[in-house]
Amino acid sequence: MTTGHVFIAASLDGYIARSDGDIDWLMKQPDVGEDHGYDAFMATVDGLVMGRNTFEKVLTFGEWPYDKPVVVMSRALGADQIPGNLKNRVRISARSPAALMAELDAAGWSRAYVDGGALIQSFLREGLIADITLTHIPILIGGGLPLFGELESDVDLEHISTRSFDSGFVTSFYRVRREDPAHSSAS
Repeated sequence: MTTGHVFIAASLDGYIARSDGDIDWLMKQPDVGEDHGYDAFMATVDGLVMGRNTFEKVLTFGEWPYDKPVVVMSRALGADQIPGNLKNRVRISARSPAALMAELDAAGWSRAYVDGGALIQSFLREGLIADITLTHIPILIGGGLPLFGELESDVDLEHISTRSFDSGFVTSFYRVRREDPAHSSAS
């Protein structure tokens, strides 16, 4: 089965965007020429799965930043809302996370980059995230869209590594622990 992988930045107080979706606080961070691991991460995935809000935000960047296929999960967007220059690179899916991952698996995808706060939360709820690379940015924005929302149950993570950068960014890598059915207790 295709596995989901998260690579995302958050403010030190845990927000991925302001309440209106703005990420101006992230874009104003100084470029000190450091490689924070994004290119290496992108080399490991077959494509991206993103939510509608993330897709609409990326469209404001000007040049499309991805050379890999992108699936936008949305029940509101239609194929006619994909800009013409992206028709061969982006498609819309209204499937559930599990159904989409099965479809991507059948298409030969091994690893999918899952991006967008609400989408990451839904993939976590369905047990479809294998690992999370989380970079904390040295800024407090005081409110906004949290990376993690309410869950039906705990999601146990195994800390693999943490790296700090001269920029003040701190990146931690976590593997999502899967419960071993042989060791779980029956209710």
